[in-house]
Amino acid sequence: MKIYTKTGDAGETGLYGAERVVKAHPRVEAYGTVDEANSAIGLARSLLPKEHLDLQDLLERIQNALFDLGADLATRMGSPYERNIARMDAEDVEGLERAIDRYMEESPPFRGFVLPGGHPAAAALHLARTVVRRAERKVVALSREEPVNPEAIRYLNRLSDLLFVLARVVNARQGVREEEWLVKKRR
Repeated sequence: MKIYTKTGDAGETGLYGAERVVKAHPRVEAYGTVDEANSAIGLARSLLPKEHLDLQDLLERIQNALFDLGADLATRMGSPYERNIARMDAEDVEGLERAIDRYMEESPPFRGFVLPGGHPAAAALHLARTVVRRAERKVVALSREEPVNPEAIRYLNRLSDLLFVLARVVNARQGVREEEWLVKKRR
């Protein structure tokens, strides 16, 4: 099987169910940005120290869930092809909330905004967080034009929170001090 199909050479792509849309369609922008987030998380995983097996496992599960989310977004609500995919649901969101609660216990007390950075894996998690936030904005924009699974938006919102917490946990585990935002003083 060849990797190239030439079906997108005219600037169109297929949604799940064979419907063709322009590659700049808001739906394609949404699931394409979810794909970018997945890659950013993969980069963060590659930078994690080997001893962080719990984070490796969690992020691997999230990467798999992001493929489910991509399929969710690539399939219009009410499509006859819906039965072939697993839409994001409240249980997926609750799983992220449980992870946030668990890792908040390990992260340093939150005192305000921190500068993204620190350990390379933490910096990559911060970057992944911002890509997830962009994906969330793309899905919200799509939802203003077409019906979208509301759990997809909730999932991305919680995921960005979790990635922030995980970045702080990595820095703490690695003994890297977080730099806090120094607010410019008014004259």
